[in-house]
Amino acid sequence: MIQDAFWGILIPFLGTSLGAGCVFFLKNSLRDGIQRALTGFAAGVMVAASVWSLLIPAMEQAADLGRLAFFPAAVGFWLGILFLLLLDHLIPHLHQNSLQAEGPKSQLQRTTMMVLAVTLHNIPEGMAVGVVYAGYLAGTAQITAAGALALSLGIAIQNFPEGAIISMPLRAEGMKKGRAFWGGVLSGIVEPIGAVLTILAAGIVVPALPYLLSFAAGAMLYVVVEELIPEMSHGQHSNVGTVFFAMGFSVMMVLDVALG
Repeated sequence: MIQDAFWGILIPFLGTSLGAGCVFFLKNSLRDGIQRALTGFAAGVMVAASVWSLLIPAMEQAADLGRLAFFPAAVGFWLGILFLLLLDHLIPHLHQNSLQAEGPKSQLQRTTMMVLAVTLHNIPEGMAVGVVYAGYLAGTAQITAAGALALSLGIAIQNFPEGAIISMPLRAEGMKKGRAFWGGVLSGIVEPIGAVLTILAAGIVVPALPYLLSFAAGAMLYVVVEELIPEMSHGQHSNVGTVFFAMGFSVMMVLDVALG
């Protein structure tokens, strides 16, 4: 079980690293249409994962509360939203296609703040993988090894374009290919770290698992609505992002239902 969890935690990080490696094979920047498509796909995966892999299991685990089975999911969901809202205000970062940085004023370089923006939304993804594997290690009936692997693979699939979306703009900003690659890789390192910390927290407070599952869901959906949807809708032909959102949603839904 521990070995399954170890590899499951690493899979999303490998997805980010492989995506960042695109900087060695592609031109300095991705076309806008491709970026919108990749961002839309990532958003679709995250929304489906939030529902099937996190919120529904959270409510199933609280089934003994009867009509109040929604309570842990609702509380955790809002805590996740507020947590990301807080980080948004505390960490200086720069979203793609944005000219103005968010968060407190800082003297950080533009490229550093771009990496921080991606790092910021990788935190809930790491937590999501961590809390699902925590449920699996705890022997929770609602979370199987295949279900946990489905979430891990889904996050890895959407991390691949994310790795490219961060390393390619860094290269376009004038950074050398090697440094741009490591910038993309480092933006994803918070995922295994966050996953391990979440597993440890869930191990200490096992009854908190439904709250942690929905917390990760709320944090991921905050990222989708606040960042990914505006990016995939930016400029002309925004329907490309919408179509790929649906594709990402479908892929994650199929993975979760087929493997879970």
